[in-house]
Amino acid sequence: MTVSYTLKVANSRFGGFSKLLFRWKGSIYKLLYKEFIVFVVLYAVLSLIYRRLLTEEQKRLYTKVAQYCNRSTDLIPMSFVLGFYVTLIVNRWWGQYTSIPLPDQLMCVISSNVHGRDERGRILRRTLIRYANLSAVLILRSISTRVLKRFPTMDHVVEAGFMTQDERKKFESLHSDFNKYWIPCVWFTNLAAQARRDGSIRDDVALRLLMDELNLYRAKCSMLFHYDWISIPLVYTQVVTIAVYSFFAFCLIGRQFLEPLEPGQEGDLDMYIPLSTLLQFFFYAGWLKVAEQIINPFGEDDDDFETNKLIDRNLQVSLLSVDDMYQNLPPAVKDKYWNESTAQPPYTMATAAETLKPSFLGSTFDMRMCEDGEQSQPAEASPSVPRIHTPLLSRFFTAASPAISIKNFGWGSRGHPHLRRPRADGSFPSPYPNRSEDPELVGRIEEEETEDEESRASEPTVPGGCPQGTRTPEASETRRKELPLIQVKAPSNDSIGGDRLEAWEP
Repeated sequence: MTVSYTLKVANSRFGGFSKLLFRWKGSIYKLLYKEFIVFVVLYAVLSLIYRRLLTEEQKRLYTKVAQYCNRSTDLIPMSFVLGFYVTLIVNRWWGQYTSIPLPDQLMCVISSNVHGRDERGRILRRTLIRYANLSAVLILRSISTRVLKRFPTMDHVVEAGFMTQDERKKFESLHSDFNKYWIPCVWFTNLAAQARRDGSIRDDVALRLLMDELNLYRAKCSMLFHYDWISIPLVYTQVVTIAVYSFFAFCLIGRQFLEPLEPGQEGDLDMYIPLSTLLQFFFYAGWLKVAEQIINPFGEDDDDFETNKLIDRNLQVSLLSVDDMYQNLPPAVKDKYWNESTAQPPYTMATAAETLKPSFLGSTFDMRMCEDGEQSQPAEASPSVPRIHTPLLSRFFTAASPAISIKNFGWGSRGHPHLRRPRADGSFPSPYPNRSEDPELVGRIEEEETEDEESRASEPTVPGGCPQGTRTPEASETRRKELPLIQVKAPSNDSIGGDRLEAWEP
């Protein structure tokens, strides 16, 4: 049975974990005491042989061998090899636990989407969920020793009610060299399709939802089968086991308390019992035994999964859900807090102190701002402060684009007056010097400039007297100082739509 101590560590208190050290079932003492006794006995035998049976010359030779063995223990990377292996085993153990098929989601879908209050509807729902439980029993029977001892033959499965005699004949008539745990899932799909044709499942959406849940259930059964089939490579397990046992084989010889080689040389303290070595054996060998116990959690160890209890629970709960609970609802009434705007469940005297604690509203809720009130005032943008752009961005903000309308090349405030330099007589040159002046184009430019001047004249003024959207002379001068001078190079082609304006810094 799984050893649970969750309640013992619910609250952190003095000596909380220390009390767990005195438990026997599921403990490291129960798992390791035989290997520990063998190690202590072998160490004691070697110590007696060294102290009582060897001559002085033999002791000197043994001392050299022991020193060599003690240095060799540092060459075995025990922490790395063993730690990585146990981490891999624990991840595999948790993956196997999460792959155990539970019918909870599937039974809710069956109860809500497979209709019929008559006997046929009841048989249909119970049969569907029974097929799902039968598939789980078949896969657990093939990987768990506990379940196999409970159902050693198919006769026991039929006697337990997971399968009828007719279903057993169908099952055994289908020949396959592989595990046939998937056959009840196929029966499930065919029966669900028949129920859709008969109207017990009322639409295709409900049938699709039922099939999706069954596929998730079947996928977990398949994962359990593959976890049992594909183990951690045997090479890695052998490497870790050899590393641990060879490490402590060297410790048996190298951790003995030795006499000094020279007569006047000071030796180490002779404590007879190697306490540090025994603790090292307890930690490393115990680490290996943990991996040995959980590498296959479907055995009969103290902390292995309770597969038989899971089968009992799943069958009982699933049949109750699809049968007795089908459309068996309590009356819908007004709840206790119907007339209250804020629901506040009562507290007992043991938990009354929790009502005095304020609710958590966020980590910055109690943060105090600067005492200076001006720091908390909203900042207003000043029109006299020019914007500051980086030199790289200013190129994009000031350079002309082929998509800009032709009126942007005029001398209005919205255009770019610095792109065209006036001649000596006050007129502006054409942006395309190699092209003759087109009267129609010149008239179109003048028309657009007239429209711009009329629109600026009609714009409302700001308190400073300037039309809204225009710059004051000071702001314009600041802007001209800020923006770099950009010259436009006109291409030689005659098509206006295909012109590309190249800008560069002089």
